This record gives sequence, structure tokens and C-alpha cells, in this order.
Amino acid sequence: MNNGWLWVDTASKMDEAREDISRSPIICVDTEYDSFRYFRAVLCLIQIEADKKTYLFDPFSSLDYSFLGPVFASPNILKVMHAGDNDVRILKRDYGFVFNNIFDTHRAASLLGCHYLALDALVGRYLGIEFDKKKSMQRSRWDVRPLTPGQLQYAVEDTAYLKDLYRKLDDEIEETGLKENALKSFEGIANVTWSDNFFDPRGCKNIKGYKSLTSDQKRCLGRLCHWRFQKADETNMAQFMILSDQALLGLVMMETPSWDMLKHSGVLSYEKVTRYGAEIMEILKDSVET
Repeated sequence: MNNGWLWVDTASKMDEAREDISRSPIICVDTEYDSFRYFRAVLCLIQIEADKKTYLFDPFSSLDYSFLGPVFASPNILKVMHAGDNDVRILKRDYGFVFNNIFDTHRAASLLGCHYLALDALVGRYLGIEFDKKKSMQRSRWDVRPLTPGQLQYAVEDTAYLKDLYRKLDDEIEETGLKENALKSFEGIANVTWSDNFFDPRGCKNIKGYKSLTSDQKRCLGRLCHWRFQKADETNMAQFMILSDQALLGLVMMETPSWDMLKHSGVLSYEKVTRYGAEIMEILKDSVET
């Protein structure tokens, strides 16, 4: 029986976690990561429920989590996840882990024809338990320490019901003859890999107001979008945090771009002008000249 959770921040706690996790035939795995504020998603927390406890591992700590490698790779330890594709991708990217023997409750429920696949919906349907998975908590600052009590509760609940949910779904998959389909689907999750973002020059066409621009303005917008992408990559900041789509649109609509206009137009804040003004002016001037 699970006896609560443990924040793993010392060698002795790591030893406890290693022993419990390595001896558990079934573990439940989840992560918290920030893909909203960063260009490349940042792994912020690893949650693993074992037989005795749920363990919370901090990727920002200096502790060595390599012992999880053999656990995730073991065909003898079942890893239960919910919509685990991105969790697997990020854990592979950051630690080089290999995964075998996964059961994904999201994929399983989809195979069974469930229309509502969110974890709280499935827990309510199959286990009769109601709990509130607040979307606002999902986008909270998981990269900031210490985590709040609300965040810790949210993180622990992500794995708290997975084992019981797995048993219900697995039984139904057996009864409906979908075992082979499920195994192929779960194997697909184990084999996913991380792919870096790439610049799509057609993406700027989705910016609201693009169709009303002149051909020269569209060309300038494309250059600004490419610059923003490169800047986001360099700084690992989300593109909207560099400049918003509407800011880019406002820049290309300047009839005679100049430093004075850039500073006083209100399109960019003082901080943005100071940080990016020189690079932006170079792009705007080059676009006018060509």
C-alpha cells in the first residue's frame, strides 16, 4: 500500500526511492515540464509511484538519477503512464533512457472507444472518484522552487490513480480482444524520440492580419518571423515572449521605419526596443532597400 509521497533531495532518500522502485513490479510515471514559456520544453519534475511511496525527483538538483535507466528499460517492470508520449520524449532527450513495457491509460481508453480521455474523466468513469485537474496548475511555474503545496498535490495526484485505472482498462482490453492492438500502440510510445523545433516559413501566414499586407510587408514579416525563431532558439524562450505576432505585424506596417518611430510608436515596450531594437531596425531597413 502506498504511504504518501517523498521529495527526493538527499542521498538517503535516493537510496529509499531506488530500493522501492527497483523492487516494484508496477510503477506509475509522470512528469511536469514547461513547454509554454520555453522554446525547448524544460523538464521540471519526475513523479514515480512505487509500491510504498510516490517519489518526486527534481531535475534541477545535482542528484544522479541514472538508476532509473535500468528500471525504465526493464521488460519485467510495467510502467503505467497517461498520455506519456512527451514524457518519454523528454526523459530520453535529457537522460538517454530507453523504455520497455509501457501501459498508457490514454491510449488504452482511446482503443476502447472512450470519448473523454482526460485523466480526471477516466478516473471518474472507471473508478468512481472525482478530483479536479486544474488546467491553470498545469501551466503554473514548475521551474520555480520551492513548489507550492497545490503544485505538489497536483503532481502526486497525476500518478495516484494510474495503477487502479490500468487494472480496469487492461481487463476490458482483454475482454474485447484488443490486447495485440494495445501492445502495438504502447510499443509506439516506447519508441518515440525528441525532435527539435524547425522553422516553417509558411507559419507567418497564420498571423491574424497577414492577408491584408502588401507583398513587401509579407516578405518583411517572414524575415522578422525567422529572426524571432532564431532568437527564441538562442535564448530558449517561447517565441511569443520574444515578440508577439501583433508586435511583428505592427513593425512591418511602419511606413518609414526609423529609430525614433520604433521608440515612440508604442508597438514595442522600452525594454524590447532596448534589447532587440538594433536587430529589428536592420531587418526593417534591409526589407525597405530590397
